[in-house]
Amino acid sequence: MVALPDLGMAEGAYREMSPAASVIEDETSKPDLIPNNQLTISTVCSFVDGNYANSKDKDIETGVTKVESLTNGKSLESVKSISSDEPDADFENEKWHVITLQVFVPFMLAGIGTIGAGIVLGNVENLEVFRVIKALYILVPSLLGLKGNLDMCLASRLSTQANLGNMKSKKEVIKMIIGNVGLVQVQAIVAANIVSVFAVCVSALLHGTFSIHDGLLLAAASVMTATLSCFTLDFLLIGVIFLSYKVKLNPDNVATPLAASVGDVVSLIVLSTFASMLYSIEEHSTYILLGIIMVYLLIVLPFWIFIVLRNEYTRKILTTGWTPVLSALVISGFGGLVLDKAVDQFKGYEVFQPIINGIGGNLVSVQASRIATMLHQTSIRGVIPPHTKRFVAPWTALFGGVLPAETSRILIAMSIPGQTIYVFVADLLYNEGVSTLTPVFVLAYLTVGLIQIMLLLYIAHIMIHTMWMYKIDPDNGAIPYLTAFGDLLGSSLLLLAFMFLKSIDQEYSPMQKA
Repeated sequence: MVALPDLGMAEGAYREMSPAASVIEDETSKPDLIPNNQLTISTVCSFVDGNYANSKDKDIETGVTKVESLTNGKSLESVKSISSDEPDADFENEKWHVITLQVFVPFMLAGIGTIGAGIVLGNVENLEVFRVIKALYILVPSLLGLKGNLDMCLASRLSTQANLGNMKSKKEVIKMIIGNVGLVQVQAIVAANIVSVFAVCVSALLHGTFSIHDGLLLAAASVMTATLSCFTLDFLLIGVIFLSYKVKLNPDNVATPLAASVGDVVSLIVLSTFASMLYSIEEHSTYILLGIIMVYLLIVLPFWIFIVLRNEYTRKILTTGWTPVLSALVISGFGGLVLDKAVDQFKGYEVFQPIINGIGGNLVSVQASRIATMLHQTSIRGVIPPHTKRFVAPWTALFGGVLPAETSRILIAMSIPGQTIYVFVADLLYNEGVSTLTPVFVLAYLTVGLIQIMLLLYIAHIMIHTMWMYKIDPDNGAIPYLTAFGDLLGSSLLLLAFMFLKSIDQEYSPMQKA
């Protein structure tokens, strides 16, 4: 039996249907039950089964649901799996305390990553390569943003497949893993080179200096960092997703927070190590840097492209998934400009910037992944299910009125103690066990952090539902934009907080390091 969504039912109930074609009656006679922007015309649903398995464009082995409008001839397609005896996560029945527990534990563990990233960024300013090549500061937010653009998208895609019950065949799971890891490597190589060019150009405009050697060093360090950190993090995430799936936890609640924060500290450590190592090369350094870049562009990149193009799960994403990735890199780049300006004006800014950005990215990625999975489970692309709406007031989206609001309330409440703990721990670690925080600073920091997460959650609600209406898979498109906006908002709001504290003579004053 095949479980297909009953598009006419107000509560989004499912109707059991056989593989033969079935007709869903016209529900236009029930206008009070059907919100705007939803399917209100007669439709014909057909299930294409075994014969579809040989199609080159198939999305999943179990079948494809196709809904064709009788009035305008347009079609909507969505992958649906064969229903099992044990249904996947039911969002409407998921208890708030279950969500809280599943999100809170990995969120707090991932906080170690954000704190570590802040401490690392606070210390790398003493490295000679960071003092000489200022473009590295512009590069940092964009390079860290790759974990949101690439690794968190991988986590969201695989979490959705797990919740849809599509990870029961070992052969298909292996194909999913190889295809997704290869896709991330291709995107990492291309994006890292673009980010390095952006950083060099902007730095040249701001500081009035340009060096071919520095540009090559930035490109080589960037591509080495992106590929190594993404490759390592991908397999960590795959392990977390499969473990969550096996023990009946929702991967949406667990995987994305870890991807958001662990990637920060790993990327910063790898970047500072590679940049310092390449900077220390004296003889023939230009040729060595150029050789590293050519190996990646002429050997490694074509190899992964070949792998991805032969994989049915990622072939389409390789050719259509570049817009959100590249757009998000540009947005994160502006966050790099903010960081580049702020580190010279305010002491300690670089310690707290990865924390506020990391927490915002953690929480909004959970919400984005959960909403995407909910839409995949209860509707088809192009149709907003009855239990949610696209355009709603901020209060409705964040606190009550639609199904995703329950998770928003939990995430907002969770951010306050999380930010408080992280800011105190980061201050203690940075100042070697001595706290230099003031109540005014903590209040200002918590205020901008709360504004950031509320803005991100509201943007996420509208963006994901809009993508779904236009048949864009939010698993591939939403998280890059959201994490990039999170970086820009977090960096800008934190800078405003530091400026406000300076205006009232309450500046953050860390201990002077020897």
